[in-house]
Amino acid sequence: MRELTHHEVHVNGIRMHYVQAGTGDPLVLLLHGFPEFWFSWRYQLAALSPYFTVVAPDLRGYNDTDKPDWGYTVDVLSSDVCELIRALGYTQAILVGHDWGGGLAWHLAITAPELVQRLVVLNMPHPARFIQGTLTNPLQLARSSYIGFFQLPFVAELVIGANNFALLDQLFLNAAYNKAAFAPEVLQTYRTALAKPGALTAALNWYRQLGRSLSSLPMSAPQNAAALRVAVPTMLIWGEQDPILSRELSYGTERYVPQLRTHYIRESGHWVQQEQPELVNRYLLDFLRDLAHATHEPL
Repeated sequence: MRELTHHEVHVNGIRMHYVQAGTGDPLVLLLHGFPEFWFSWRYQLAALSPYFTVVAPDLRGYNDTDKPDWGYTVDVLSSDVCELIRALGYTQAILVGHDWGGGLAWHLAITAPELVQRLVVLNMPHPARFIQGTLTNPLQLARSSYIGFFQLPFVAELVIGANNFALLDQLFLNAAYNKAAFAPEVLQTYRTALAKPGALTAALNWYRQLGRSLSSLPMSAPQNAAALRVAVPTMLIWGEQDPILSRELSYGTERYVPQLRTHYIRESGHWVQQEQPELVNRYLLDFLRDLAHATHEPL
């Protein structure tokens, strides 16, 4: 792997920390979910850096990025990413997002398509499918019930942070099919990041602003596929054993994404890029093959 370098940049009123590997065009931007940070992309940084500039930021509120008490709606969070792309000297990026990072990637592909060269989303449905699936599927509604708990001020922080973030360990392990991906030292890395002052509340604020975030999309008529269309080539990767977001939420995505490629990974839960990194990396490199640096050996 090319050497990882750590950087900071001021974007959208905050100081953002990011990790970079590789150089040149194009830019691949890796957007993490809850309760992760750049570290969740360690395998992808290694696999992609020989061919691309690969950047994995700590998103607003996480790890070494600023943790203000404002700005956790998806429009502000997306502006963070837009400004990061420009601050890095690019006009476009290949967006790769997982979980909440996937939600940001979908949002940008819908609302700012000129910034998105290609889109890859892992275990996060298109926003229309998320709303439709949650409202019509009682099982998925039950699976999403944790969001209600996250809304509770102080209580959620108290419960999650108790006993050195013991609940965090269970969150990773219970949502994983390949539990070996989360060795004790890996779990400790995530505990350390979330234990930084203000980090847990900031991470929960993403959920506490979810209603406002969804209302910022052109969702007045979810049946209107044109308003939520993603025009860029898109790949959806889905760990089938995800107990949080069911495979059914991926069905019908092609209605909103004409250029869609979908891969289901049977032996993976929610944390697909960490549970099955070799397979995910293979799919990524195949999908981006024609954009790789011409100066490198063919993929």
